[in-house]
Amino acid sequence: MTDDDKRDAPPASYTFTQQVGHLMRKAYQKHLAIFQENASDPHLTSVQFVTLCALRDNGPSSQAELVKSTAVDQATIRGIIDRLKARGLIDISKDKEDGRKVIMSLLPAGQAVLDDMYPKAHLITELTMKKLNPAERVALLYLLRKVSEDDDA
Repeated sequence: MTDDDKRDAPPASYTFTQQVGHLMRKAYQKHLAIFQENASDPHLTSVQFVTLCALRDNGPSSQAELVKSTAVDQATIRGIIDRLKARGLIDISKDKEDGRKVIMSLLPAGQAVLDDMYPKAHLITELTMKKLNPAERVALLYLLRKVSEDDDA
């Protein structure tokens, strides 16, 4: 083996399929597939669902507030807002105090989608974690919260 071959070869101790990012991505892909298979609305994505939930929980919100509450990036949330608006699930209006700010609000049709989804959302969570015993479920949720919290929090 030449020196060039040694530099190009991956370290023997690094197996990407055992790395946290790869495993989290696989788990998330599995969860998304379960979501799409079980959602009450076949056109509702998991990110649209969480956006509707954020509007339900927090009330009318700006785009920046939605980014913060959903952990969805600015560019992505704009497309989600447009699709939810086009479906008549949310309303978009100007802020009364700051005309430059846009406020999103949940409409009755959006609330109806949420009401239909709540039982399905519980099922989706159950199916995602079906291989875990109760203690493992608690541990997984605890660890995911810990890994995903802000470093300065």
